[in-house]
Amino acid sequence: MSKTLKYSAVAAAASILQAAPALAAWETNLRMGVTELSREIYGLHMMVLWICVAIAAAVFGVMIYSIVKFRRSNHPEPATFTHSTKAEIIWTIIPVVILVAMAIPAAETLIKIEDTRNSELTIKVTGYQWKWHYDYIGHGVNFFSALDKVSNAARQPDSGVNPRDVENYLLAVDNPLVVPVDTKVRVLLTAGDVLHAWWVPDFGMKKDAIPGFVNEIWFKADVPGTYRGQCAELCGRDHGFMPVVVEVRSKADYAAWLAEKQAAAAPAPAAAAANVPANTLTMDGAIASVAKAE
Repeated sequence: MSKTLKYSAVAAAASILQAAPALAAWETNLRMGVTELSREIYGLHMMVLWICVAIAAAVFGVMIYSIVKFRRSNHPEPATFTHSTKAEIIWTIIPVVILVAMAIPAAETLIKIEDTRNSELTIKVTGYQWKWHYDYIGHGVNFFSALDKVSNAARQPDSGVNPRDVENYLLAVDNPLVVPVDTKVRVLLTAGDVLHAWWVPDFGMKKDAIPGFVNEIWFKADVPGTYRGQCAELCGRDHGFMPVVVEVRSKADYAAWLAEKQAAAAPAPAAAAANVPANTLTMDGAIASVAKAE
């Protein structure tokens, strides 16, 4: 081996070692996630991948063998082929069997994805340019969630802030969605202006938010933590600055958070009384009056 070649090999090895940390963070596969659905989707993806690898190995193996074995230098006379019904039946049946074997578990997972029955919590999610609105149905809690101030400042031209120094740059919000662990959460998705898409990779879920239409998905996270996603539908100028952040908390922490939000959303008794006209009956009073009249 020449010195030049040796130096080139050493330089290439050094470059690979230097790039190792970056390559370790470069994810090219699906995430296994923290929900039952995300793990099933990951399993289906890997099953189909390895089936495709096996098919490719078999097909290219036969091609390479044929090219080498029957090359012109060994067989100067052109080959002659005849029709084979048996071969046609075999190469038709095998793909059908493979497709059916893949379709059955895929169909089961697709059905499960659409099954929102027995949900324990329902949240309406509305997409706007460029933020999300979360409404906890039946709990009296709702709020907007937008890009946090630090990321918003760092993204401005000539801000003087290096985005690399900002933790979770463009993936942090001012008000994250908070849900309890081990709880089936039903998400009703719509939009108030243009198309958006609510996407959290660790949940394995992404669905469009369409104006005038309600989509629905569900997830059940079994690992507490903070999970980040983004709007996945090109929705305008600031599409890239519309993150999704979900905090999965223990049921006790979630109950405390919900009680705090409900208390903050409830009007003070004095303020509520001041806004009610003197001649207006309360609902209980109206019902009592009707009952008395009858």
